[in-house]
Amino acid sequence: MTKYVYRFGGGVSDGGRGDKNLLGGKGANLDEMASIGLPVPPGFTISTAFCAVYYDEGRAFPPSLRDEVATGIAHIEGVTGKRFGDAADPLLVSVRSGARASMPGMMDTVLNLGLNDATVAGLAQVSGDARFAWDSYRRFIQMYSDVVLELDHARFEEALEIAKEDRGYYLDTDMSAADWQGLVDEYKSIVAELWGRPFPQDVHDQLWGAIGAVFGSWQSDRAKVYRRLNDIPSEWGTAVNVQAMVFGNMGDTSATGVAFTRDPAKGDNAYYGEFLINAQGEDVVAGIRTPQYLTKAAREAANAKPASMEEAMPEVYGELAAVFDLLERHYRDMQDIEFTVQQGKLWMLQTRSGKRTAKAALKIAVDMASEGLITREEAIARIDPAALDQLLHPTLDPKAARDVLTKGLPASPGAASGRIVFTADEAERAAAGGDDVILVRVETSPEDIHGMHAARGILTARGGMTSHAAVVARGMGRPCVSGAGSLSIGKGVMRVGDREVKAGEIITIDGSTGEVMAGAVPTIQPELVGDFGTLMEWADGIRRMKVRTNAETPQDCRTAREFGAEGIGLCRTEHMFFDAARITSVRQMILANDETGRRAALEKLLPEQRSDFVEIFEVMVGLPCTIRLLDPPLHEFLPHEDAEFGEVAKATGLDVDTLKRRAAELHEFNPMLGHRGCRLGVTYPEIYEMQARAIFEAACEVAEKSGAAPVPEVMIPLVGTKRELELMKAVVDAAAEAVFADKGRRIEYLVGTMIELPRAALRAGEIAEAGAFFSFGTNDLTQTTLGVSRDDAARFLTSYVEQGIYAKDPFVSLDVDGVGELVKLAAERGRATRPEIKLGICGEHGGDPASIAFCESVGLDYVSASPYRVPIARLAAAQAALAAK
Repeated sequence: MTKYVYRFGGGVSDGGRGDKNLLGGKGANLDEMASIGLPVPPGFTISTAFCAVYYDEGRAFPPSLRDEVATGIAHIEGVTGKRFGDAADPLLVSVRSGARASMPGMMDTVLNLGLNDATVAGLAQVSGDARFAWDSYRRFIQMYSDVVLELDHARFEEALEIAKEDRGYYLDTDMSAADWQGLVDEYKSIVAELWGRPFPQDVHDQLWGAIGAVFGSWQSDRAKVYRRLNDIPSEWGTAVNVQAMVFGNMGDTSATGVAFTRDPAKGDNAYYGEFLINAQGEDVVAGIRTPQYLTKAAREAANAKPASMEEAMPEVYGELAAVFDLLERHYRDMQDIEFTVQQGKLWMLQTRSGKRTAKAALKIAVDMASEGLITREEAIARIDPAALDQLLHPTLDPKAARDVLTKGLPASPGAASGRIVFTADEAERAAAGGDDVILVRVETSPEDIHGMHAARGILTARGGMTSHAAVVARGMGRPCVSGAGSLSIGKGVMRVGDREVKAGEIITIDGSTGEVMAGAVPTIQPELVGDFGTLMEWADGIRRMKVRTNAETPQDCRTAREFGAEGIGLCRTEHMFFDAARITSVRQMILANDETGRRAALEKLLPEQRSDFVEIFEVMVGLPCTIRLLDPPLHEFLPHEDAEFGEVAKATGLDVDTLKRRAAELHEFNPMLGHRGCRLGVTYPEIYEMQARAIFEAACEVAEKSGAAPVPEVMIPLVGTKRELELMKAVVDAAAEAVFADKGRRIEYLVGTMIELPRAALRAGEIAEAGAFFSFGTNDLTQTTLGVSRDDAARFLTSYVEQGIYAKDPFVSLDVDGVGELVKLAAERGRATRPEIKLGICGEHGGDPASIAFCESVGLDYVSASPYRVPIARLAAAQAALAAK
């Protein structure tokens, strides 16, 4: 019989210590904390293995599991001395999820389970606090009705607000025992009305309902979205943890809190967190009450008045600080901790590696390596390369004028401007339409995950630094300002004092300062020094593959060089042709009826093209530069408006009707597979001849001025046969020799091809006889291998990923099994013919960490990425090299 339940606490551990695959992250860490002697309430974990069984069995619980759970409950009873369902001294439990990977706020929790009309009286008697008992019962009914019974949560919130208003109360803590008892009766009436049955009184029915709901939340819409955004496989499943309740709402000697062993926003080696006296955990996370600071230093820095935990509970704070140090040394990472203080006694409810911003991740990794807590290799491996994107984009210009509306908490650093939207659905719709938006909410909830991802930034009126909005925003890299208490948010409008900002108007938020500003504020480029520079230096010392950039403008080249690019992996010359000053000459060349007409137009383009390459080579002096000759179908450059045809007619001396007939002749039904790439060079070799001349003349000019020549790598696109490459190489070589003779100097250069057709990959052995390098153009190779148009795939690829047909969007992360197999085969066959052949990748996959890991496994020489993804590629290449060891 398969074992599903594993006990922890009270000196008992059923094995699997530290096995997150089996116990989930929460369960594994609870078991481990208990094993190293920390005060953990006893409990048991139903393993992740049962999650799939639960769904396979139609959400049913087999008798064997019921027996194991009964044993788990008996374990908790034995340690606590309380009995589940006992009216005199009841055992209450929490039921929480716990997946392998942290998914904060995405799945469900039920607290205070085991309360009913009988046990609430026993809890009041044992605790000596009737107010606490009835408060716990109303919390349980409210949470159970929402999570398990799926009733309208707003009805219960409304009843609570009305009850406080009727009594003239502002805070929940103002409510008396009698007040809570009256509200419990009202809650039960709401349940009977909405559910059609009384609130369940049998504690075992309550338990199994909660277990089912927590397992069921693994397939909730918000959990699915979070998994898709964070690449968490659905087959991993979640565990369920059942644990004895401890209470932070038993008066002024009790408290609850969330803390980090280091600052998760900046990375400083200082305790960071919040707590609430006389509260339960959801009060802190949900932002229902404004929490207090953990340390005196943090309180003073914020100029806040309520006492910190260090000041209000000095002895317990001292115990907590010792636990922080122990856990950080034990796990050798910054920890995110949940704790409760019950009548002066500290209890640890959770620890996990804390979510952090990219800036904090860099500082923590570099500091811990410098402290000797981890190695440099471990520091490199711990940084998510994609998270570096948070550091590579502009921030607000400190000199720019700011019309500050209000200030909240700096919950997630970075800055963003955008139109205000007030719902997650509107954020998603507007972002899909190309708008930058700021999602403004009273407070976010897990159901807002899709809108938070779509928004450029998040602003909430309520919530602290560890609220749902703050934690999720930091994980996503979105700027977030939380707890902007002066905001009043109504239907379609946000008010601050006497100022009113409506939906659709632009605001700017600064998640590093907490400021909220009217209008858009200018930005400045980031300075990538300090911890970033240190880690990049370490990464560069470890990686094997070179990192180049995809760039065709001097500015992009300069940006890429600043980010550490070691050359150009793809310069798309067609982008230069669209310049307004030369498009007429391009069109003249395309619409010409003969070679003479084309050459006349090309002579006009030659100095322009040469100037382009001079500017690029000056930035990339001494480095390899792969330049792709004209690739797209000619129809992309054709005129459409009569005025455009008129400009070409004036330049050529031909009439407009003749030009329109010529344009019609160039029409293609499937241009992506039509007259493009090397096929242009085969039919009109003078085009490639002009481009080659421009490349070599520019290279010679820069070599003469700088004394260090660039290394042009002339790429022939869309080759499918050796003969195509031979013909085009001959054109390039002839142009090179002519230029070298004219300039009286020679420079080193290579001629190779882009492998972007399956036939080219299959025939790579013979193509390598003519080509000195292969650059895998995985954008088109993915299209031609899968038979899927990248431009049209968005309408169905999401469904394909959701249903497991593809693990990820194949245009974002390389399809290793299909396209990757062709890359591997082409690399092997190319090397068999030409052992020294240079191999690289220049599609969008060159900036994707998973794809870079594949490139390392195949032994490619370099990857090429867009300028802002160069640091991501550098780090990913280092991690791939470490993994290969």
